[in-house]
Amino acid sequence: MNLAHPTDLSALAHHPHLCQTTRDAEGRHYPGFFCPRLSDTPQEAYCCHLQAAGGSCCTRDEFEALYQVNLSTLQPPPILRGPGPLLALGLYSLLLMALMTADFLHFCLGRSPRENLKSRSSRLPLRGSAARPLQASSAEQLRKDGNELFKCGDYEGALAAYTQALSLGATPQDQAILHRNRAACHLKLEDYSKAESEASKAIEKDGGDVKALYRRSQALEKLGRLDQAVLDLKRCVSLEPKNKVFQESLRNIGGQIQEKVRYMSSTDAKVEQMFQILLDPKEKGTEKKQKASQNLVVLAREDAGAEKIFRSNGVQLLQCLLDTGETDLMLAALRTLVGICSEHQSRTVATLSVLGTRRVVSILGVENQAVSLAACHLLQVMFDALKEGVKKGFRGKEGAIIVDPARELKILISNLLELLTEVGVSGQGRDNALTLLIKMVPRKSPKDPNNSLTLWVIDQGLKKILEVGGSLPDAVGDLTVTANSRMSASILLSKLFDDLKCDAERENFHRLCENYIRSWFEGQGLAGKLRAIQTVSCLLQGPCDAGNRALELSGVMESVIALCASEKEEEQLVAVEALIHAAGKAKRASFITANGVSLLKDLYKSSERDSIRIRALVGLCKLGSAGGTDFSMKQFAEGSTLKLAKQCRKWLCNDQIDAGTRRWAVEGLAYLTFDADVKEEFVEDEAALKALFQLSRSEERSVLFAVASALVNCTNTYDYEEPDPKMVELAKYAKQHVPEQHPKDKPSFVRARVKRLLAAGVVSAMTCMVKTESPVLTNSCRELLSRVFLALVEEVEDRGTVVAQGGGKALLPLALEGTDVGQTKAAQALAKLTITSNPEMTFPGERIYEVVRPLVSLLHLNCSGLQNFEALMALTNLAGISERLRQKILKEKAVPMIEGYMFEEHEMIRRAATECMCNLAMSKEVQDLFEAEGNDRLKLLVLYSGEDDELLRRAAAGGLAMLTSMRPSLCSRIPQVTTHWLEILQALLLSPNQELQHRGTVVVLNMVEASKEIASTLMESEMLEILSVLAKGEESPVTRAAAACLEKAVEYRLIQPNQDRE
Repeated sequence: MNLAHPTDLSALAHHPHLCQTTRDAEGRHYPGFFCPRLSDTPQEAYCCHLQAAGGSCCTRDEFEALYQVNLSTLQPPPILRGPGPLLALGLYSLLLMALMTADFLHFCLGRSPRENLKSRSSRLPLRGSAARPLQASSAEQLRKDGNELFKCGDYEGALAAYTQALSLGATPQDQAILHRNRAACHLKLEDYSKAESEASKAIEKDGGDVKALYRRSQALEKLGRLDQAVLDLKRCVSLEPKNKVFQESLRNIGGQIQEKVRYMSSTDAKVEQMFQILLDPKEKGTEKKQKASQNLVVLAREDAGAEKIFRSNGVQLLQCLLDTGETDLMLAALRTLVGICSEHQSRTVATLSVLGTRRVVSILGVENQAVSLAACHLLQVMFDALKEGVKKGFRGKEGAIIVDPARELKILISNLLELLTEVGVSGQGRDNALTLLIKMVPRKSPKDPNNSLTLWVIDQGLKKILEVGGSLPDAVGDLTVTANSRMSASILLSKLFDDLKCDAERENFHRLCENYIRSWFEGQGLAGKLRAIQTVSCLLQGPCDAGNRALELSGVMESVIALCASEKEEEQLVAVEALIHAAGKAKRASFITANGVSLLKDLYKSSERDSIRIRALVGLCKLGSAGGTDFSMKQFAEGSTLKLAKQCRKWLCNDQIDAGTRRWAVEGLAYLTFDADVKEEFVEDEAALKALFQLSRSEERSVLFAVASALVNCTNTYDYEEPDPKMVELAKYAKQHVPEQHPKDKPSFVRARVKRLLAAGVVSAMTCMVKTESPVLTNSCRELLSRVFLALVEEVEDRGTVVAQGGGKALLPLALEGTDVGQTKAAQALAKLTITSNPEMTFPGERIYEVVRPLVSLLHLNCSGLQNFEALMALTNLAGISERLRQKILKEKAVPMIEGYMFEEHEMIRRAATECMCNLAMSKEVQDLFEAEGNDRLKLLVLYSGEDDELLRRAAAGGLAMLTSMRPSLCSRIPQVTTHWLEILQALLLSPNQELQHRGTVVVLNMVEASKEIASTLMESEMLEILSVLAKGEESPVTRAAAACLEKAVEYRLIQPNQDRE
């Protein structure tokens, strides 16, 4: 299209700013425009080409040179004042009003009377035209508030502000900004999936939002989706080619992709070669085959390696390894499958589809214990992957693969339930199946409202679990079980019962249990009765409410008493054990005390079988300890309890008796050690303590709870409240029973017992107990161990022994898992160790970072003042070690809680919080908090520097010295926070304490160096004289800092140099 220059200079002179509308040869229309456009500078206000298609704007000089015209000599363009335009505008306005009226009438007539009423009522409180500007201003203010919170490090608060602003109906442009700001918050909170989602929403609103693109690329990189991250970064670079941050990020991520591709390509041949070696029958038992299996397992631990094995037909090849039946190959295959399925939902479903859920579960039942445990681990990983979903970013087309993960879970659990009652399954495999069900089925937290999986398992598999719990050991035709099987079944039943939410669900549980027991008790002869009684024992060890109700069934208790007198050992064992478990329940103890004590005594005295005598003895021990720690409540005659304990210790030390029988001796001691006399004799018996600790390390895992209970009793770490003296006097006056403490339960005796336990090696034994991977190590058992550990570290001189024997390492899992009380006790023990020992030696390597979370948990308001204080002291030590530890403390959101304790009335807690904040002040994020506008953090430190408490002053002055060194801008704010600032600084410099003087002079030096104006104020006060005196003292950090202040003042020419000094 050719554009001709205008020939009519009069038209050009009248409209020099207008580029006219035009059409090209093909009929395309080009609208006109006025110069300058948005893309032009203000000087380019003249049209150099009239036709819009080729129109461009230029300056006045260029315009006059192009058209050979002098605009200053021409007349200005005329102003149109004719009536025509006004008349046209009026007619257009009338037409518009008519259309709006017709539309309004149509709207009103089309609504029902009820809707009209609603409309009138809804218009009363709010006028829409006035509400919209208010909302807009509120959204803008919330966005600004969110920005301030983000700068202060309060990312959750900023996220809440941006979310609220979005709900107020912001404009699309504002919505894009808010979404990208929310993405920034999620990045800081390390929630990368949400960060990606929010950034994508911002990009949908504004495709050219370069900040949103960059933040999405950051989130995608963290999620491992490097290919998508690269695309976003390329768009960022195309939009801002000169941005060095974008260019550097693109280079880094490109390097990561190349490394991943190089790694994947290098493993292609390796994977194929490893499978060839493993499946070659000629390589059987060779070192080459063993090395190949190890390499395959190591490769599968990495995401890229696992993906490569999976895509190389790896699951089918691993199935071939499983089919060989060779132990080493099966273990290698199972461990490789763990890497493939770990935290990857789609690969897990594909693996189950290839191998078959039934096939994988059946491996649990093999006789080889190592293979069974490996299969147990694999099933646990599969369950976690199905339940939690993908965590590492390998998404693929999972939506097409997984239709309903809940269905896969139920199939997996259904197969486990079937395995429980299958003939031919090993006892170890049955125990592993029970362990998996304990971990899989119950809810992790009561806050989760969905317990449907528990209800489904109760309906489908409760009878199968009871069948395992009621199996008689070594009985012909019964299931193969181990010594731990019944305890595992009891724990599973207890977990299921505790997971029920209402009375109707519990009643259904009771009904199913009672129906199962009746089915065996009635019409099945003596064998059926034995099985029913064994099932009742299982329930009494687990959900005792269900066990108590089962005991009340017609004829059950009578049969238990009758079978205790049986001549057959197997029948006596079942009956006596049921009697023992029933004696431990308060509801049945009174009945057994009246009817069963004489029977148990007769069994103990007359039976020739040690297995019966020891169980009868435990029953007597339980009944004899019914008074607990109350010295005045004695069930038996004086000395009887000591005799029972002596016999228990004798059986415990007898190596000729099997571990399953000796366990009952520990059960007896767990009850008898409520008596302080028994405790004293027990801790003085080194052989008994050694036997106890050896038994705790054995495969007899059901002894763990009894061992922990005995140790709690010996260390007096059970809950005990000192009675109010006034209430005691009142009870005596009313002739009511008053509990009495045994004289040997006083603190001096307890400390002596703790010393003996430490000398006997209790820490090593407890460390082994904590490492136990068995359902027997319940949360209640963990709590008991935590209580004992807390008693062991009570004395400072004992803490080195605890650390040396691995106590610090054992406390970490106790502080992170278990009951709330148990976690708190373990965290407090960790705090005590961290306070008095070098944390880097107590918790070497990465373990030191795991200590932070338990310590922060002690800062919550539901903890005691002592726990708060010890946690603050421990965090102070950690904060002084490294920046990474300080960042970990900040990440656990401890700073707001520490700041709260700086206002605590108790002086020791207030001082500890200030010391902790002083150490945290070395972090940039904490410095930002002090520097942020509108807070009193700096004021608090200045005021604390003038308090009477010398230790508090030292901590606050240290914090001030550090902050003013790191952030000179804070120096100018010190005079603004309080009018007494000068007096406080002078008091620090005049203090007889050298540390306070040094910190005070450093603060003054920082202020002098920061501003001449502040230095002038200081030199005009008595500070000059104080500094002069300090500078003349003996060589020390104080004199050097004081001299530096004076030299800076001389440099500012605020004072004259002293001619007498060099």
